[in-house]
Amino acid sequence: MYQVFNILVTGASGQLGSEIRELSSNYEYNFFFTNRDELDITHESSVSDFIKQNNIDTIINCAAYTAVDKAEEEIQMATKVNHYAVKNLAKTCLDNSIKLVHISTDYVFDGKNYRPYVETDRTNPQSVYGQTKLDGEKELLTINPENSIIIRTSWVYSSFGNNFVKTMLRLANVRDELGVIYDQVGTPTYARDLAQTILDILPKINNRDVEIFNYSNEGVLSWYDFAKEIMKMAKLECTINPIETKDYPTPAKRPHYSLLNKSKIKDYYNIKIAFWKDGLKECLVKLGEKR
Repeated sequence: MYQVFNILVTGASGQLGSEIRELSSNYEYNFFFTNRDELDITHESSVSDFIKQNNIDTIINCAAYTAVDKAEEEIQMATKVNHYAVKNLAKTCLDNSIKLVHISTDYVFDGKNYRPYVETDRTNPQSVYGQTKLDGEKELLTINPENSIIIRTSWVYSSFGNNFVKTMLRLANVRDELGVIYDQVGTPTYARDLAQTILDILPKINNRDVEIFNYSNEGVLSWYDFAKEIMKMAKLECTINPIETKDYPTPAKRPHYSLLNKSKIKDYYNIKIAFWKDGLKECLVKLGEKR
């Protein structure tokens, strides 16, 4: 039997927040799901008031500015959400002894590694998005509220929101062939698997200093490999052609290599992580595409 928590989930209309909402009925927690219209986490007083009014003891921060390319121009907005809002949450958690789970990204690394990144590897973001997410991490680490963790994840997709899987399915229905990047390597993360993990480990979070954990599904592949498997599982007749990053320029620079070593979170909380194909299969079933 789980202990009952009063949990605030920010960014509840996004991919991860939506998955947590869908799973929430399986847990004996009291959930408060908010988006930016209901709670502006960039204002510290708004966060503090909400916490006190609803007796919140746990925050899962899924809110983020995730438009990676737009962030190169909308620096102020990305900074506000990914950096200053995290500072507000960290201060509120410290002042009120609240547990915090904060979601970060593989974009804090430069993608030049030759082995899967561990949590202590040097950060070196190559984009505004990555830098603002790292700045948020640093605020949380500096303020250091007890029982708080950072989870860095990669290539998130879901049956909710906009993501690579849904884009591939949409384009495959209107085109005979697609070019997809083959020289960026990492691992997709099915948001539902991450949501399940977060909800399962909540009662086990007990640390004096902020801990950083990596999380993605198991396995290694390129975006090209991912697209090929989407077409195969969904039984769509669309040819996927490999292209290089240089042939598909974007405003923001992406990591060429973003494999995350997940040993720490698996050992720390005694969890198992699903293979990426299993997550994709489940997502496609939910989307009604696998037939």
